[in-house]
Amino acid sequence: MTGGPAGGEPRQAGPAPAPVPEPRPDPVEEYRDAVRGREVSLVDLLDRLLGTGVVVSGSLTLGIAGVDLVRVDLRALLSSVHDGVPSPWRGGGPL
Repeated sequence: MTGGPAGGEPRQAGPAPAPVPEPRPDPVEEYRDAVRGREVSLVDLLDRLLGTGVVVSGSLTLGIAGVDLVRVDLRALLSSVHDGVPSPWRGGGPL
């Protein structure tokens, strides 16, 4: 008979430890492994990128003699749109 620390009552089992989740694979590495050794068309690549979304950012500075005259910064999110995604604007319609 096993007893608890105070009195002769049996010990109660605590909650089971939570399972440790397996690390998620890197989607970029998965894609590289999938396309390694085969040709991918530009249309397939664009379809994959626009399906998940792509952020494009860049900066352009025009200057003369070390003096910056014009600076242009670009940050854009490119993604495909379909009926399953709700509109972010009130009323659900386009601007």
